[in-house]
Amino acid sequence: MHAWIRAALAATTALALCAGAPAHAQQDTRISITTGGTGGVYYPLGGGMANILSKYVPGMHATAEVTGGSVDNLKLISAGKSEVGFSMVDAAWDGYKGQDKFKDAPVAARTLMVLYPNRMQVVTVEGTGINRLADLKGKRVSTGSPGSGVEVMALRVLEAIGIDPKKDIRQERLGAAESVSAIKDRKIDAFFWVGGVPTAAVTDLAATPGTKIKLIDHAEAIAAMNAKHGPLYVKGVIPANSYAGQDKPVENIDVWNILVTSDKMSNEMAYQIVKTLIEKKPELVAVHKEAQNIDLKYQALGSPIPFHPGARKYFEEQGIRFAN
Repeated sequence: MHAWIRAALAATTALALCAGAPAHAQQDTRISITTGGTGGVYYPLGGGMANILSKYVPGMHATAEVTGGSVDNLKLISAGKSEVGFSMVDAAWDGYKGQDKFKDAPVAARTLMVLYPNRMQVVTVEGTGINRLADLKGKRVSTGSPGSGVEVMALRVLEAIGIDPKKDIRQERLGAAESVSAIKDRKIDAFFWVGGVPTAAVTDLAATPGTKIKLIDHAEAIAAMNAKHGPLYVKGVIPANSYAGQDKPVENIDVWNILVTSDKMSNEMAYQIVKTLIEKKPELVAVHKEAQNIDLKYQALGSPIPFHPGARKYFEEQGIRFAN
């Protein structure tokens, strides 16, 4: 899309939001949903959300955009170039507080809804000599694409176990699909990924003839990560047989995903977006089964970022009580 067209659309949306105008049939409202790479869960789920909102909210035209992931999405929202974005809560917390990759540039982010737990996956294949996190030392490892929440979390895991990514590994910065291609071509030995289970790219790797994937336990890093960054990470388990050839469960790190917007979105628009996505949840589940985990009971628990007033109003109408 030409830059001037995008600018015109952004200006139209910004005027509508600033006016606080509701998304009624008489108003043509365009919103961009920023997601992640094509090999993850954010992109297909974001596409499903865009279709649902365009179908059921009168006058709304939503599109899903491919991005680097959480960090990029938050920066695009802050710059007024996106209205809605996916994010992991650790990246969103950094943005909200203006720290780490958002140092001196805080994001006025607001939570629309808590989505599903993101599961860190440390992926390798037989023959690399990698059986535990410490074995990554000296190997060729992708820590996620630049601008992604994957990279934020991967670097924190490495730090927690005493591995310096600039000195102790040969670091690559690839998304899920690119990492799978690289590991198939023996250009890397392992990669970090944070997403739903199953993730399409990892499923593809597991189904490759002559390849046996290995997922590496990494929950050992949680205590040190939470001690430094706050209680953002929890222990999870990726069940056996989540991927072909994965014959035992893996202890991993979970972090929640949230849907975010800025404080400039109107209350009515936020309300309509959340209401529609919750009520049409079965259609989201048909797009990706991780949507099964979108549940009212998690809304008051899963995000350290304040809820948008319009979203909060909807959830309170459904009986959800927030602590503050």
